[in-house]
Amino acid sequence: MSFVLDNSVTMRWFFGDGKPLELAYAAKVLDAMKTSNAIVPATWGLEVANVIARAEAKGLVTEARSEAFIEMLENVDIEEDASTFSRSLSHTLQLARRYKLSSYDASYLELALRLGLPLATLDEDLQKAAKKAGVKKFS
Repeated sequence: MSFVLDNSVTMRWFFGDGKPLELAYAAKVLDAMKTSNAIVPATWGLEVANVIARAEAKGLVTEARSEAFIEMLENVDIEEDASTFSRSLSHTLQLARRYKLSSYDASYLELALRLGLPLATLDEDLQKAAKKAGVKKFS
């Protein structure tokens, strides 16, 4: 089964921080990727790179740690959506407005709605918006 993967889950894999339930959920999502593929909006890679660069600049992680994490990501089944850009100033913007989300978060919601897929996220605002929009949470 395919699902949309939000950066909030990805970053739990990288940092290993958060509440025990969040860490368990993130681990469950990663385990599911052995048999399911994750689909991400085109902005996902930029979000991941931004968080990594900021964490390195603050001295929270080493470049070696980041490179090991990137290598791990390259070995799991993550598919990039090719239509994110073409929908960003229309559907995604409308969702951001309607649900008071960042455009980045709205891109995950737009993708899940368009493909009819569940959304794997730990972001509370995105979870609330997804529920209102009728998108199921990946579980």
